[in-house]
Amino acid sequence: MAFSYIFLTIVSLLSIFPLYWMVVASTNKSVDVVRGTLIPSTYFIENLKNLFAAQKVGTAMFNSFQYSIILTVISLIVCSLAGYGFEIYHDKGKDMVMAIILLAMMVPFAATMIPLFQMFSQAKLLNTAIGFVLPTISTPFLIMMFRQSARSFPHDIIEAARIDGLSEISIFFRMFIPTMRSTYAAAMTITFMNAWNNYLWPKVIMQDNDSITMPMLVANLKEGYFTDYGMLMLGVLLCTIPTVIIFFMLQKSFAEGITGAVK
Repeated sequence: MAFSYIFLTIVSLLSIFPLYWMVVASTNKSVDVVRGTLIPSTYFIENLKNLFAAQKVGTAMFNSFQYSIILTVISLIVCSLAGYGFEIYHDKGKDMVMAIILLAMMVPFAATMIPLFQMFSQAKLLNTAIGFVLPTISTPFLIMMFRQSARSFPHDIIEAARIDGLSEISIFFRMFIPTMRSTYAAAMTITFMNAWNNYLWPKVIMQDNDSITMPMLVANLKEGYFTDYGMLMLGVLLCTIPTVIIFFMLQKSFAEGITGAVK
């Protein structure tokens, strides 16, 4: 037992070391970061000033929050409706459609990126929130997750609600969504983090400096012949904080949702 605690303690310390090093590096000069300094310094404010002077941090942060929140809200509605429909109105035809959707998970995004860019360019959706959201508005993983959760939703309640005169939409919004709070929390965490950390598609479709996102801003810090690693690690820290906050706020519901718990 003592060995297990010691082992878990060591693993925990190793797992949080990258976060510690990122915080420490953001307080040091670039030369100290290169040297591998593990002690916090007093250069944080200077790195912050340099970062805001070099990049549009406020614009990037606002854009990332805007795009991520819009995508998360729409994706939760669309994917939960799809998963609910696939399970509650189950038949063999829907099973075939679901199988095709799951096969789509095997297609890498890089294979569809160029056709998508051509379509969005012709539709004049470059540098827009719609262009950011549409390609990932629904994902096979989230649809499958909501479908699995819908299997544990009591069908007797649905029949009773229909007898009482509730419409199918009312059953979904008034009964299914409140019951599946943990699943929605897990899906929200996954979707928000994926949207926030998304780099490739925004880099392709967001061609205006006013449409820059936080991952794009961090990538821009590495351009040129000289990299200020203190400023770079501060940018990485600012880009990481929102996802860390979201995860720790919803970690209990996230665990329940992933395991399929229903309360």
